[in-house]
Amino acid sequence: MDRKEGARIRREVLGAEYVDGMLQRAAGDPLAEAFIDFTEEYCWGNVWTRPGLERKTRSMLNLAMLTVLGRWHELEVHVRGAINNGVTKDEMKEIFLQTGVYGGVPVSAEAFRIARAVFAEREKQKV
Repeated sequence: MDRKEGARIRREVLGAEYVDGMLQRAAGDPLAEAFIDFTEEYCWGNVWTRPGLERKTRSMLNLAMLTVLGRWHELEVHVRGAINNGVTKDEMKEIFLQTGVYGGVPVSAEAFRIARAVFAEREKQKV
């Protein structure tokens, strides 16, 4: 696939507001621009466009991996993306319980905290 397709998928999964903010912050910064090029082409344009897994499944895998790795900023971003891809609160609960058993209770606790904050923020925005 290509970068253009990757940019489209990234925007659909993570949301236009997040992507636009990231692009604005990166504008004119060759390091940030190089990383965006890399992720849009290889991560989003190559892996996320493959037919082998649905986006929802890819999001569920990301939640588990990012939790176990303790990548909290990325987990917060991907909790939002997972919601956009149809992952439910109950499914996230099960993912984070699973990570607690195999990855450790402290990382699972932090994942629950982040997910609760994202869901609370989304509820506030509905009002």
